[in-house]
Amino acid sequence: MSLEGLDDSSVRLVMVGGKGGVGKTTCACAVALHLTLTGRKVLIVSSDPTPSLSDIFTIPIGHKETKIDSRFELYGLEISSELVLKGWKERFGPEIYEVVSSFADVDYDFVDYIGTVPGIEEEYMLHFIRELVESGRYDTVVWDTAPAGHTLRLLKLPHLFIKHMEAATKFYMNLYSYAEKLKEAVKFGKSKKTLLQIISGWEELSLQIVHFIRDEARSKYLLVTIPEALGVRLTDRMVTELNENELSVSNIIINYVVQHEDCAFHQTRKRMQEQYMDILHRTHPDINMVTLYLSAEEVRGVDRIHAVSHALFGSDRG
Repeated sequence: MSLEGLDDSSVRLVMVGGKGGVGKTTCACAVALHLTLTGRKVLIVSSDPTPSLSDIFTIPIGHKETKIDSRFELYGLEISSELVLKGWKERFGPEIYEVVSSFADVDYDFVDYIGTVPGIEEEYMLHFIRELVESGRYDTVVWDTAPAGHTLRLLKLPHLFIKHMEAATKFYMNLYSYAEKLKEAVKFGKSKKTLLQIISGWEELSLQIVHFIRDEARSKYLLVTIPEALGVRLTDRMVTELNENELSVSNIIINYVVQHEDCAFHQTRKRMQEQYMDILHRTHPDINMVTLYLSAEEVRGVDRIHAVSHALFGSDRG
């Protein structure tokens, strides 16, 4: 079996998820390399708090879009929380401060405080990824997401964020009503936008993000797991929660599978793995599953990543 549905030219975003330690980043790199070998210009982005793209490709990448190998149109980017918050402040900070400072005596540091509101970082991460995809600079973006728990929370954020904005709207309306009683009308002398307009804009942004990540023609989600109890349970949970958020998993990669049981240890381990692989296949019969065998060598550098890419897709050009 090989990964399905990712070669279509309409696919603009491939999201790769899974718990920590299952080889998620390695698989994301292999997918990105394969798509490059089909003639596409590809950006692989890691939002893992401990990004390892630099280690896997054996070149420094960091927070600037970096060409990984001169032979391929493959670029890398490692996103930190600090970079995300900086982007959010640059995009929304001035208009927030403009409105709030028009009726309250606050320093610009108030924007930093707003930036700590739960959900802001995750919401802007989704916006950041969407902007990368829609910039047109790349044919496809492969997103190596953060470990499972963080990713599930992130993918729920558009809905939660809208609820948060609705609460903020009610608070603002109460404030507006109170101010009217004091001086007949509230006038924001310096402000070009009211807070209600800003909130409305954020709600529209959230809805656009929801539509973007749920567009199955353009956005694909694949999971990486291992054939062990914890891996299987977490995969079940992720598939369920993604489905509940109207996101479907197109492929599951089962990693670190023992192929040749050449000793008692590997014989025992292979029997255990086969049981869990059977559970995965029976529980998710409609999801395409690909087996990736345990390798004696670590996967570092483009040549080793190419070998993984070949195993996942069956064949590559280049």
